[in-house]
Amino acid sequence: MSLPTLRVIGFIIGIFLITLAVSMIVPMITLLVFNRASEINTFLWSSLLTFIAGLALVLPGRPEHVHLRPRDMYMLTVCSWVAVCVFAALPFLFARDMSYTDSFFESMSGITTTGATVLEDLDNTSPGVLIWRSMLQWLGGIGFIGMAVAILPMLRIGGMRLFQTESSDRSEKVMPRSHMVAKYIVASYVGISLLATLAFWLAGMSLFDAVNHAMTSISTGGFSTSDLSLAKWKEPAVHWVAVVVMILGSLPFVLYVATLRGNRRALLRDAQVRGLVSLILTTSLLLSVWYWLTQDRDMSWLDALRHVMVNVTSITTTTGFALGDYSLWGNFALMIFFYLGFIGGCSGSTAGGIKIFRFQVAWILLKANLKQLIHPRAVISQQYNGHRLDEDIVRSILAFSFFFTITIATIALGLSLLGVDWTTALTGAAATVSGVGPGLGELIGPAGNYADLPNTAKWLLCLGMLIGRLEIITVLVLFIPTFWRH
Repeated sequence: MSLPTLRVIGFIIGIFLITLAVSMIVPMITLLVFNRASEINTFLWSSLLTFIAGLALVLPGRPEHVHLRPRDMYMLTVCSWVAVCVFAALPFLFARDMSYTDSFFESMSGITTTGATVLEDLDNTSPGVLIWRSMLQWLGGIGFIGMAVAILPMLRIGGMRLFQTESSDRSEKVMPRSHMVAKYIVASYVGISLLATLAFWLAGMSLFDAVNHAMTSISTGGFSTSDLSLAKWKEPAVHWVAVVVMILGSLPFVLYVATLRGNRRALLRDAQVRGLVSLILTTSLLLSVWYWLTQDRDMSWLDALRHVMVNVTSITTTTGFALGDYSLWGNFALMIFFYLGFIGGCSGSTAGGIKIFRFQVAWILLKANLKQLIHPRAVISQQYNGHRLDEDIVRSILAFSFFFTITIATIALGLSLLGVDWTTALTGAAATVSGVGPGLGELIGPAGNYADLPNTAKWLLCLGMLIGRLEIITVLVLFIPTFWRH
């Protein structure tokens, strides 16, 4: 990799760090509002160090006539995510007197919108730290949408090539210019965040809690301001608002753009949107009937549906909120939640997981192969969302799914080697790679956290969060020797 290319990568990372430094002003203002001015120095020093680092990368300037190749974009994507996490950890390090391992874990979990946490006693935690956690997830959510729309299709590893139309095959892009797409996406993201804040507030949350939960719902991140998560608020309206916002965050934002441009049925006609909503509704209805009949007959069926739907939506969209401890519901429910965590939301959303479109494409391929066995000479058309499923798309989906499974298995094996019990190792690996956050079991379940894991295990899980968030292949390609050869 040439020196000019490295300078360009450094320049872009520097801009990210300066943006991160400026965003630390929000926690400072929050602390002033809550009359906790003595804690501002934590964010002031963090912001100063981050700004100096970013400025040092920006000052050399950006070389002219240097264009980043796809292999350079791999490096930029991974390095920018890691660099932001390194400096975003500073407020945790200074404010909570945490080890850097725990600080980086919390930062990585926030930026990747995973939602796994090492913090305890959130109800008494500094409002500056709470708003910073939520901001990291909010920034990470819009950052991933931008990467999914702009970078992953160019690298030929994302699923957005199937969804860059207005749910039709008439054009290849939602809008002719990528910067206009970005503006509409940011407008959609900010607009939904503001509406979510208002809805949470009107539903019964304080304004501070409403802002935090709006940011972590739309980003499908799941950080809360309470150890009880959504169970702290008894108002049913709060829970239903959370369900709606989580679903909105897990839908393709390019389709919001198409809707804003006049295609009112863009979301309704999209195959993965229909698939995701149908999955959440069907699973919630069936599981709520089972829950009402076997777990709590004193609860009304509507309340049972609410409890189940919040948790089903949270796990399916990889948000990580919890309404009660669903690990106490029995083995059947636990197995359902474990499966749902792999699915994820839609491509081009803030959600993690395998993404529902890959399951839909796999089903189409299975049906085509079965028909081919019956009619060997038949020419069977394979289409999804108005697009022909060519070999390139099929190959990328198979590669992603394979390495997704291998990554979880490898990290789980590594955790077990460190002495972690098999339930925590397997569900922890799956929860971090998928971006769900909470695992299963007493230690890292919905009522626990990751604080008691060994430091080495936390670093391994950080790697899992990064790999899962960046769609696996983006990170793994850096470990191939040929990548480093000219």
